Amino acid sequence: MADEKYIPRLYGRQQDKPLKPRQARLMETLLPRIAVPVDGPIDPAALFPQAEEIHLEVGFGGGEHLAWQAAHQPKAGFIGAEPFVNGVGKLLGLIDDEDLDNVRVHHGDARPLLEALPDACLARIYVLHPDPWPKKRHHKRRMISPWFFHEATRLLKSGGELRVASDIRDYIRWTLMHAQNADAFEWTAERAADWKDRPEDWPQTRYEAKSLREGRTPSYLVFRRK
Repeated sequence: MADEKYIPRLYGRQQDKPLKPRQARLMETLLPRIAVPVDGPIDPAALFPQAEEIHLEVGFGGGEHLAWQAAHQPKAGFIGAEPFVNGVGKLLGLIDDEDLDNVRVHHGDARPLLEALPDACLARIYVLHPDPWPKKRHHKRRMISPWFFHEATRLLKSGGELRVASDIRDYIRWTLMHAQNADAFEWTAERAADWKDRPEDWPQTRYEAKSLREGRTPSYLVFRRK
């Protein structure tokens, strides 16, 4: 098991501005119906009886990537974890607008969710533009960590993918460093375009668009579970 000091905890604000009336209503009506319980072991088959595979997004932000993937892969089940209440409200709006019945949501820290999922239950994990915690003394708060790669190794099926994106160069170096120490994973890039160009099945998020406007260039890392 990874050193306990590296286990990420929930830090920072959990809400920005007040929710819009519709989002607040969906938090009360829709979220309870699609929430993932984490008070014990999770049975993915009970969450998605008809799904051919299951994907997990850790920190889905405004939910546009998760909703896009769910709409384009209706035979897959999608679990999203996000502590920020405004992001959850936005995703609920997208789920309602697009009538997505293959999405389940965990509002809170992703750590207990990952720990409650069974071995080899996921086909793909997404960690897109996580909080970089740039100060060195805060690096232990970063989601990408020895603990995270331990859990990703346990949760991903053979051949499954871990996708990580960031526009912070230090975070990309940090991710590659930890991936190099995770024997169960291999980086799939064979040329620069493989990490410089966003794949066609990887939609742009609002955060990514903002980073490009502000002159930061994202990198797109794909690791395969051996």
